[in-house]
Amino acid sequence: MNLDLISIMLLSIPVTLVLASICSQRMSNDQRGMWLVNASYFIVLLFITAVVMTLNSPNISPEIQVISHTNISLIMLGLVVFMSVILIAFSRNYMAREPKNRTYWFWLLNTLAAVSFVVISNHLLLFWLGWVFISLALHKLLTFYPERPRAALAAHKKFLLARCAELSLFIAIVLLYQQHGTLLISELMTHFIYVANDDALNLTAIEQVAAVLIALTALIKCAQLPLHGWLIQVVEAPTPISALLHAGVINLGGFLLILFAPLFIQSVVAQWLVIIVAGGTCVIAALVMATRISVKVRLAWSTSAQMGLMLLECALGLFELALLHLITHSVYKAYAFLNSGNAVYEDIQARLAPAAIPNWQDWLFAGLCSSAMVIGTVNLFDYQGVWSVWVLFILALTLLIAERHNLGTQTQFMPVLVTSILLLVSYSTFKGVFGFIIPHVPALSVAAFSAADVVSMALFISLFLLSWLVRYKAGHSSIKRLSIILFAGLYLDEWLTRLTLKIWPIRLPNQAKIKILNSTEPCKESSKVEGI
Repeated sequence: MNLDLISIMLLSIPVTLVLASICSQRMSNDQRGMWLVNASYFIVLLFITAVVMTLNSPNISPEIQVISHTNISLIMLGLVVFMSVILIAFSRNYMAREPKNRTYWFWLLNTLAAVSFVVISNHLLLFWLGWVFISLALHKLLTFYPERPRAALAAHKKFLLARCAELSLFIAIVLLYQQHGTLLISELMTHFIYVANDDALNLTAIEQVAAVLIALTALIKCAQLPLHGWLIQVVEAPTPISALLHAGVINLGGFLLILFAPLFIQSVVAQWLVIIVAGGTCVIAALVMATRISVKVRLAWSTSAQMGLMLLECALGLFELALLHLITHSVYKAYAFLNSGNAVYEDIQARLAPAAIPNWQDWLFAGLCSSAMVIGTVNLFDYQGVWSVWVLFILALTLLIAERHNLGTQTQFMPVLVTSILLLVSYSTFKGVFGFIIPHVPALSVAAFSAADVVSMALFISLFLLSWLVRYKAGHSSIKRLSIILFAGLYLDEWLTRLTLKIWPIRLPNQAKIKILNSTEPCKESSKVEGI
């Protein structure tokens, strides 16, 4: 009985959001905002009640339930509820005088309802239906200003890619059902954990194909290169929609791999597909981001890079770290987009600040300090997993310390050293906490200094070296040429756009005088932030 009641409480959250979207259409603009804010508080109450009931029922067995009560589902639902409260409160004033206010609220609330339904679904068919509805509802938001040609083209590409992802996921579901005769995700994952623990068993060819299709779905959903262009161009949508996309919907690819971790990590082909595509995206997108001027466009490239890193963590078997990354990225990107008006002022301040150019002694000192701290932390926590993530931490701390440890800013060294130590402690602590949330299965772990680990290290070191060249050797002729290519995003989106329009042409708005259809030259960016 407790289990059924918990399921009802969890299911009430997406139902409440759908009802709120319908009721809001009959209200005036002045009434709608306050009423929806109160509805968001009611959703918080529902979530807290469901969590308390779950904690007070430790002996329940939710494996056979259609609605999931697992730790991962509750954490993801909590994130969706948090995002709902923030977006509703922000949109109340931001969209108050928007002529299409009713349309905005209807599709925003339905998108949030679909996301919350997906994260609590333990049934493959319901999971897929919710996944499809998220994309369809989001499309209405991305085309909120249909008269803007850039937004129309981006939404068109997103629409086609979303259908490919949904088809890929649907085929994987059919294959898994034919193989195992169940649509319950928990039952399937329990089976694959058993396979992983039994050395005599391996994935069948059908299961291997399903794992690859799931990995492909995650890569498309997370806007990995060369399928990233739509994510960069939809920044013309209102700021709350950008926040919803970058802080919520795009993270679903990572959630998909975390949910299907026991299957995905046992497929070598799926694992290497993600390592190559997501790892390459992480490096390239991070470099491209450094060449951009527009605040929103920089954030969009940052999202693509962060999604690449999160998927790479999944491919390395670090699913607890990927979940931590997903949550922190969502919170950060929501703040970054909703605060993008102030971000312009902050960016101007950073550009006017005196540049700190470390010399080789600074780099050497920073590298030794960061290496000593990380190695000490690894030994303290008796870490036995892959080393690539710690190499990335060493490189990040090296950059942080070196830029402070120079003749002009030596007084800032002690604060940054303390900050570095706190970052290491926080990282290790949260990684351990999330390790309890996601049960560790030794058979699913990736060995230290394995091929996947070594390739990941090489990717991180390449990113560090190329970033150093672009930032500190920008005057060199070869680096100037590299910067031009990076600013163009390696022209990957231009090629994909041409291919998309050949397969499925679209009639753009009349004022569409854009060069991307007739030239491979990148469009000039404006430093103005759209939608602010």
